Amino acid sequence: MDLKSELLKSIWYAFTALDRGKSGKVSKSQLKVLSHSLYTALNIPHDPTVLEDHFRDDNDGPVSSQGYMPYLNKYILDKAQDGNYDKETFNELCWTLTARKNYTPSKSQSLIGAREAFMLWCLFNFLSEDRYPLVMVQEEVVYLLRKLFTATGQEWLHEEDLSDHFTQNPTLERAVTVWQFLDMIESGKLTKPASKESFALGIQSAYEELVLDVAQKGYMWKKGIVRRNWIERWFVLKACTILYYVNEDLKEEKGEIQLDKDTVVEALQDKDGKRCLFCIKTANRAYELSASDTKRRQEWMESITIAIGLQAENKPPLHREQKARRREHRQQAAQRREEEEQCLAVLQQEKQKQLQELEKLRQAQEDAQAIWHNKEFHWTEQQEEMEQVLQKQLHQAQEDNLHLQLEVEQKEVEAGFQRRRIQELERMQRGLEQALEVEIQARTSEHAARSAQARLLQEEEEKLRELMSLKSEQDLNPLLWQEERQQMTHEAQALQQAVDELRKDRRHHKQDLAAAKTKRRQASRCVKQWNVQLTRLMQPIGPGATHGKQRGNVMSHRGDGIFLPTNRGPKDPHHKTRTRGKGDSPMGSTQVSDDSSESDSDDYENVEEYLKNVSLK
Repeated sequence: MDLKSELLKSIWYAFTALDRGKSGKVSKSQLKVLSHSLYTALNIPHDPTVLEDHFRDDNDGPVSSQGYMPYLNKYILDKAQDGNYDKETFNELCWTLTARKNYTPSKSQSLIGAREAFMLWCLFNFLSEDRYPLVMVQEEVVYLLRKLFTATGQEWLHEEDLSDHFTQNPTLERAVTVWQFLDMIESGKLTKPASKESFALGIQSAYEELVLDVAQKGYMWKKGIVRRNWIERWFVLKACTILYYVNEDLKEEKGEIQLDKDTVVEALQDKDGKRCLFCIKTANRAYELSASDTKRRQEWMESITIAIGLQAENKPPLHREQKARRREHRQQAAQRREEEEQCLAVLQQEKQKQLQELEKLRQAQEDAQAIWHNKEFHWTEQQEEMEQVLQKQLHQAQEDNLHLQLEVEQKEVEAGFQRRRIQELERMQRGLEQALEVEIQARTSEHAARSAQARLLQEEEEKLRELMSLKSEQDLNPLLWQEERQQMTHEAQALQQAVDELRKDRRHHKQDLAAAKTKRRQASRCVKQWNVQLTRLMQPIGPGATHGKQRGNVMSHRGDGIFLPTNRGPKDPHHKTRTRGKGDSPMGSTQVSDDSSESDSDDYENVEEYLKNVSLK
């Protein structure tokens, strides 16, 4: 937080205190007095004529805070310099104006007095958010209360009570004004078991550290530069300066030590009857100091070293940097919450859209159900009409059934003859199917034998080619080395042995092929015999056939034959397969001539002769 924002918070309280009617405006005469007081408290030189001219009484009426801001920025805030004025005097001016209107001390025995209330007001302004009206969030309230109790050597244990207080008062919105904060402190609910004296010391310590930027304070002995004697002084370490006074009431200042990046702090050996010595070396002088004990010397040296480091890096004091870091974390958390709320709003919108779509679907479903009920009503009417029609048809069918029963009784006699003939045909068909299965197996075996024979012939041809290639290589290169010739001879012998084995296997497969051919021919002859018997039985059954006719000439009850007439022409010896006619058996299409198998065997014999010729060459 910069100096301008820090000053503006206190001035805001003073301005609102002058607004008696809470209209947001203050009379010019009051603003003139306030501005003059601010000039004096901030030690800013000013021109009384300009002040009188700016706040001259006219008909414009009172001035709002927005109307006062341009003058405040230009003539007061922009001219204020840090270290050029007394912070406590300035804050007391603004506190006096606002406390007279807004703060009423508790009449009962209160934990804090007027001085402590003023310091708590200053601490509140330091930790409050940079928005108006000024409030302090719950996180900063917890930080301040812990700071107060830590300064007294105690631990604050009322964080849950504070959370309950904010939960029970939702109007606070996790933040309090300074007057609400003072009421909380005076109630004593969040400050137990601290006593009034210890709590006042804690407030004083936090006030000096956070508001007055006091990093360290205490009595030490200082060696003079002229008389070289040791004198006890009260030292106060601020951001970049060490002030020393006659005593701790701070009324008589004896001097100051300016710290910069070139300042050096180092410990010294005990001398002159003084212990725990250390030295602060600046560009102009070396200051020899003596602390009360080793711990205090270490604390002073560490605090001074930190102050020098911050001065060199142009950084604010640690407590101000920590406050800025906490505020940044809160802003990031607020941004994340805002993003989450936006996502939640988007999800709510999507959910609303889905609900609307579901409502539309429900309405469409109700409309569909209404249409379905309407159609169902029409279908029911149609079903009743169809039932009436079917009842009439059923009555007619019953009458027809009586006539059919009479016909059935007449046809049962004929059916007996037909069943016997069908049984005979079924027996013939089973025999034919078995014969066909035998023939199919024989043909499968023959095909497998032919495939094996062809494969062996191909392998034998490849081996013979390799052997011929090897021999031709030997003949073309008679000057080969003996080892190479022996190797090639061994390879030729191995190839010749492989060829002999292949020929042996091929002879065995040739015998198997001949046996398969014989088996296939036998199966073909069996199929032909069954076909002849089946063809003789398959004579058409004409209408009006009686049991007095031949046994094999049974007629159908429908008037035409159950089998179509057989139109079988003369067998063509040049066809490989025979086309089935209308009266042929369904299984007759499997008959094939033996020409294809004979031609295949001739081809295999020609290939064998070719391989023999190749081997002889």
